[in-house]
Amino acid sequence: MDNEMRELQREIQAMGARNKRLAELLKASRDKLADLHAQLESLEEPANPYGIYLSGSRTKLEADVFTSGRRMRVKVSPNVEPGTLVPGALVRLGEGTIVVEACGFDDSGQLGTMVERIGRDRAVVADQQGAESLIHLAQPLIDTARSGDTLLFDPRVGFAFERVPKTEVNQLSLEEVPDVTYDDIGGLASQIETIKDSVELPFSHPELYRDYDLAPPKGLLLYGPPGCGKTLIAKAVANSLSHRIGDGGSAHFINVKGPELLNKFVGETERRIRLIFERARELASDGRPVIVFFDEMESIFRTRGSGVSSDMETTVVPQLLTEIDGVEGIANVIVIGATNREELIDPAILRPGRLDIKIRVSRPTREEARDIFSRYLTDSVPHAEPIPALIDAAVDALFAPRPFVRLELVDGTAEVLHYRDFVSGAMIANIVDRAKKLAIKEHIAGASTSGVTVEHMRAAVRAEQDESEDLPNTANPDEWARITGRQGRRVVAAEVLG
Repeated sequence: MDNEMRELQREIQAMGARNKRLAELLKASRDKLADLHAQLESLEEPANPYGIYLSGSRTKLEADVFTSGRRMRVKVSPNVEPGTLVPGALVRLGEGTIVVEACGFDDSGQLGTMVERIGRDRAVVADQQGAESLIHLAQPLIDTARSGDTLLFDPRVGFAFERVPKTEVNQLSLEEVPDVTYDDIGGLASQIETIKDSVELPFSHPELYRDYDLAPPKGLLLYGPPGCGKTLIAKAVANSLSHRIGDGGSAHFINVKGPELLNKFVGETERRIRLIFERARELASDGRPVIVFFDEMESIFRTRGSGVSSDMETTVVPQLLTEIDGVEGIANVIVIGATNREELIDPAILRPGRLDIKIRVSRPTREEARDIFSRYLTDSVPHAEPIPALIDAAVDALFAPRPFVRLELVDGTAEVLHYRDFVSGAMIANIVDRAKKLAIKEHIAGASTSGVTVEHMRAAVRAEQDESEDLPNTANPDEWARITGRQGRRVVAAEVLG
């Protein structure tokens, strides 16, 4: 009997344990069924809308949110992490239009250009058509956005969310300091001396200018035929000013091509001019020199009423004048213009107090050409004959009589110009490059001597003259006045003799 009783007790215990396991499985099945039912119910709930957080109060758990095209005052769930709700942030709205989650910042939308900052957290932003909006800067932009930046913004909400690494000013210009120095420029000693006296002295001795109550010039105009060093001079000025600062800093060089400013949309060119000068003022605010260099200035700032470019000059020229006059309060912004046709520039731009220093950059003489050659032909270049001999041969060939074109002028007279009348620094640089290539080809072919020779220089001069790449054809005879540097007598016909 005792054995039977013990056996029955064991069976009862086993059945109890089995019942317990079954009960646990049944409970787990019920819980899983409840979860599935809850998931089904959640699928039937309406979708959560999103909005942009504008402002609010954590103490009252309320917020102003832009959603569904309108501004709304809504409640904020106490479960939202403190500090995640900042102006401009994307938020998720739950049932009852309650803010239940902060979702960072919007990463897609419309692009615009920041024109200027208004206060600490607002800015004027222009869209692709030039329409301007006053918008708020989201928290990531408050300390980083600057004029000229491309911003991701929503004009309906009135917020900019992100700075896109693409700036309109940088599309038009380069702000780094050029590596060109005055030593790299040959044949322009007098022009460089004038620039040093007029532009660099105010930075070298500002206290003397203050003592003498003398205001530094706002700008200067470099004019003359193409390829003669106007752009090189402007770059060398920026480089020289950088070394005169003395605190390890550098000047800024904004290089603007005139034709790139032109835009067919009304008001767009003027907006870009404002943008460039706004950027210049911003860069100059730390006390460093800023060079704003307008190349090919005649292409956009022509005399008003001239009938060129659909008379857009009537609005573009006044905009430039306004900006130049506006740099009066910032002494370290210098405007430098370069042109091949100074007679086409509106006279108001060249009046005192604006671009009042005018420096002519003429075609080089024989001695100036010799100086330019010496900048490119140095001891570092392999040469089979003495460098002075190479330079003498090139100068003699370059300035030898060789008729090129016969010009008929408006007064009925005629003039024959030679190839030597079109010499430029750019042409000399090309001649040296051609001679180097000829020397390299002969070296590869197994020549007995290596290096540049006199014959290489003469052949390079001839090839450069034969191509005459920068000279116009007879279809537009008035262009000859531009490239020769002779102004005042209009060319009515041209016959190429070379």
